[in-house]
Amino acid sequence: MRKLVLSAAAVSSVIFVAMGGCDDDAEEGCDIDAQTGCEEGFVCEEVDGAEPACFTPVFIEGMVFDLQTDAPIEGARVVARDPNDAPVSGVATTDLAGAYSLQVPAKRDASGRPLERELTLRADAFAYQTFPTPPRVALPIDLADAEESDEGYTLATVNTDIGLLELPDSSNLGTVSGTVATDQPGSPLVAVGGATGVADRDGSFTVFNVPAGGQTASAYLVGVNFTTASVDVMAGGITSGVLLTESSTATATVSGSVQIVNGGDGKETSVILVLEDTFVEDAARGEAPPGLRAGGIEGAWAIEGVPDGKYVVLAAFENDRLVRDPDTSIGGTEIQHITVDGGSVTVEGFKVTGALAVISPGAEGLEIASATPTFQWEDDSSEDEYQVRVFDAFGNLVWETTGNFDQGGSEPATVDYGGDPLESGMIYQFRATSIKDGTPISATEDLLGVFMVE
Repeated sequence: MRKLVLSAAAVSSVIFVAMGGCDDDAEEGCDIDAQTGCEEGFVCEEVDGAEPACFTPVFIEGMVFDLQTDAPIEGARVVARDPNDAPVSGVATTDLAGAYSLQVPAKRDASGRPLERELTLRADAFAYQTFPTPPRVALPIDLADAEESDEGYTLATVNTDIGLLELPDSSNLGTVSGTVATDQPGSPLVAVGGATGVADRDGSFTVFNVPAGGQTASAYLVGVNFTTASVDVMAGGITSGVLLTESSTATATVSGSVQIVNGGDGKETSVILVLEDTFVEDAARGEAPPGLRAGGIEGAWAIEGVPDGKYVVLAAFENDRLVRDPDTSIGGTEIQHITVDGGSVTVEGFKVTGALAVISPGAEGLEIASATPTFQWEDDSSEDEYQVRVFDAFGNLVWETTGNFDQGGSEPATVDYGGDPLESGMIYQFRATSIKDGTPISATEDLLGVFMVE
């Protein structure tokens, strides 16, 4: 039998015949960006080693539910994001049963099967905290795990079901909706009164849980400045028709440097710019618009195309075995607040240091714990005491204690929770800080030590 050898162009042609869906009017194949050249029910996708071709789509499916009651949540908005938290899909809305189906782009092999690509999910709903909100993180899902179905390929796993935490009080909150008008690729993040939402591919947006009263709506997209809009938010109501338009090109660069001191196993870190309106002071966390991140940093860093606005600069916030140096007796350890207004900004240098490893609970992610957990972390041999604090998922401090929790030798530092009873179904985080001569010297990581009471 003669061996058949095909060029890339020929392989592309075979795919079109095998998979179908090619529009007879398309002269030069299909267009991924414009999504033209395919018949109805097919999408134009990138192909490994060949030209783009038409395939049945890939869907992520799941449920959005109340984490404490398991009740389905109707009207939640779900979007898929890449590892830099940039949206890669449109927005899907859950039905009465809390179910959603989200079409996502996927690079294919020659047979049309989705190739490996890790994405995470974001979900927003009225009266519920946005997921993910630090310290809760979204676990990655891999499109290569999608299974073939009548409609195309479907990915539905335990990680595509999303549990949301109900806000303690939503009586004074409303909803803002409208449109971000832009020809730039990407989905802007819209912020109103400290709440945020992701714009859909057509620019439409909905921001839930906005405090009632006069607020300002702003949009954020790398490389673009948008107009703002004043909105009057009604408790329990919807303020619609808000329009945000492009105003100028965002050319500002925010830059600085990081010094890693006694980093241990931590060799490089990251810096993010979080919106000041979303920053929670006690928990030192906030939301960063997509793209406002510099990773793989060992020294100098820079983030380009930063839109105008007020930001908080956080170093070593992600899990990298490093933390911002908490030693307030030296320079370069303060959290930086900056304003970008057309020009570039240089940030004071950050010092980061090796983190204290979390042992239990939450060494690697969310962990189920008892109502009176025992906290354990790597002992800092140079400390003389520790401060331990416990926050709930909303950033509220629920308990703190200070003492010498060193067990001696190579044993981990240990302390039992001693505060008011923890709420079943609620998510918490413990943080430990080592102290010497009254000065903080290291701490556990910002996104570890997370647990849920069974």
